[in-house]
Amino acid sequence: MRIGELARRTGVSARALRHYEQAGLITSARAANGYRVYEEIAVARVSNIRYLLDAGFTLDDVAAFRTCLDGDVSAAPPSARALEIARERLAVIDARIAAQTAARDRLAKALAAQSS
Repeated sequence: MRIGELARRTGVSARALRHYEQAGLITSARAANGYRVYEEIAVARVSNIRYLLDAGFTLDDVAAFRTCLDGDVSAAPPSARALEIARERLAVIDARIAAQTAARDRLAKALAAQSS
């Protein structure tokens, strides 16, 4: 299938698909006219990439999951490296939440002081 069809079937932009390809996460062949052509398995692979990105992983993190991107990534037993990456991402997310909560509390306190 061509890039437009893969984009339509996965809900991912053609630009993002080219980015995933540049990162080595998906592959394509070239048709005689130079168009990218993807195999059917690319649909599952792109869906799994999106699943991991939506879970808070970065594109570099997703590369560690390459071996299980063609299957059900949510059900695959994680490797030691994948668990390490997940723990690192969770720590980053927790730190961001703590920083945002502190900023919210400061703002609420400042607004409460103005209302008095």
